[in-house]
Amino acid sequence: MAESKGALIAKRMQKHAGRAKEKILQNLGKVDRTLDDIFEEHLQNFNRQHQQATRLQKEFNNYIRCIRAVQTASKSLMEAITEVYESGWSGHDLLYVQTQSMEMLWQDFSHKLGDQVLIPLNTYTNQFPEVRKKIEKRGRKLVDYDSQRHNFQNLQANAAKRRDDVKVTKGREQLEEAKRTYEVLNSELHDELPALYDSRVLFYVNNLQTLFSAEQLFHSESAKVFGELELITDLLATQCQRGAHKAPRAHNGNAAPAAPATPVQTPPSPALNGAPSPAPPSPSAPDDARGTPDDTRSAPDDTRSVPDDARAERNRHDSPERDNNNEEQDKRQEKLEELYDIPVGSPVAVEKTNNNVDEKKPVEGEKQNETEQKEVDNQVQNQNQNQNQNQNQKTDEVYDIPVGATLQGLPAGTLYRVRATYRYVREDSDELSFDVGDIIRVVEYDDPDEQEEGWLMGIKESTNEKGMFPANFTRPI
Repeated sequence: MAESKGALIAKRMQKHAGRAKEKILQNLGKVDRTLDDIFEEHLQNFNRQHQQATRLQKEFNNYIRCIRAVQTASKSLMEAITEVYESGWSGHDLLYVQTQSMEMLWQDFSHKLGDQVLIPLNTYTNQFPEVRKKIEKRGRKLVDYDSQRHNFQNLQANAAKRRDDVKVTKGREQLEEAKRTYEVLNSELHDELPALYDSRVLFYVNNLQTLFSAEQLFHSESAKVFGELELITDLLATQCQRGAHKAPRAHNGNAAPAAPATPVQTPPSPALNGAPSPAPPSPSAPDDARGTPDDTRSAPDDTRSVPDDARAERNRHDSPERDNNNEEQDKRQEKLEELYDIPVGSPVAVEKTNNNVDEKKPVEGEKQNETEQKEVDNQVQNQNQNQNQNQNQKTDEVYDIPVGATLQGLPAGTLYRVRATYRYVREDSDELSFDVGDIIRVVEYDDPDEQEEGWLMGIKESTNEKGMFPANFTRPI
């Protein structure tokens, strides 16, 4: 047994030495080598294919590791968000459900990439080492074939001199055996290498389609989850603006109310606008004036207590003047009633008065009739002035024209114009949305009783939309 192992090792060493000698002679150009241009082309394609597959496998393994790391980070982030989002806030249960859905999406995505993309890619790349061993064996057998061919050629040359037919016959048998072994391997590789090279197309199609499909499904489903999360936070923001989640605060009867929450859009400094402007408002400020969503625009009577007191005070100061006007008007009415015996104050009365004056104009009383006609005209004019004065007084009571507002050249029905200094998004259908810089024409309310403190009725010039809006979000121009 020991002799057989020793003989085997000696034989193997002899083969290695013979191949090394043959390669040296071929490199030095002492002997020729068998060339196969077609196989060399197949070998180049195989080497390039193997290199690309190995790189793809390496990069995808790295991608899988990153995906799993992001999965872990996403889970931790969602857990932190769930803890931050208080249980009393709207949509807390829905947010928890969506975070759990996001975690499941990450798990499915990671498993799908590992099972349907990475494992087939590993199987594809594992075949290259086996083919590589076969190519290397074919190279060794080619060297053996070239070595036996050269030995046989030397035997033939020496046999002509020595006539040693036994060595020639043995050399021919060894040459045929080496040639047969080489040609079998060479033929197999001539079939396997092109087939392997062509198979790359179908494999990459299936593998990449699986990858892209998994990516598309994951991002599509995760986008839906994040869309739901965004809606939940939007609802919370709306309720926060309406004061639904404000902490209770102690109010002092003589102290000013607490400052509202910071607006969504940070207002610019008043100095940047070139003119002084009020303190930065907040979207929640109008809601404090208008009440909660359940009692919008239905504030109790004390809401308008300040304007009513101001109106009463103004009426008290203006009452003597109105009393004097009423006394003069009553005197004129009595005089006209004595002359024509008709009530004064309607168009019919005025028309009848004019007709009677024309019919009863005697020559001797012409000056007296002219005087009476002037009195009638003055009476009508005074009535119109009183009506306009009352209307203006009523408008002044409802609308306090701010200082600095331009009142010249305004369209009909416009009290004054304002420019939006902050963005406002309406919360009810009768409100007006606008952006910073929009011009709004302030107009009268259709029903003055609907006027609310801190709110104006206006028409946006860019769209002609009409609605209520908070006055502290604008400044007069």
